[in-house]
Amino acid sequence: MAGKVVIDRDECIGCGNCEQVCPEVFRLDEEAGKAEVIKPEGGPVDEIQDAMDNCPMECISWEE
Repeated sequence: MAGKVVIDRDECIGCGNCEQVCPEVFRLDEEAGKAEVIKPEGGPVDEIQDAMDNCPMECISWEE
């Protein structure tokens, strides 16, 4: 774990799990139907990790 949080939007299915787990960092872009990172370099690390662990597409990661 290091760097900033990113979502591979090509893989994202817009389930909203990440926003439910960590709304401080993730938001569902209703128009695009995909999640987006609204706070890439901050937030509760444990909640970000929970969002990563609960993503059915495994499209959330840390980028250096």
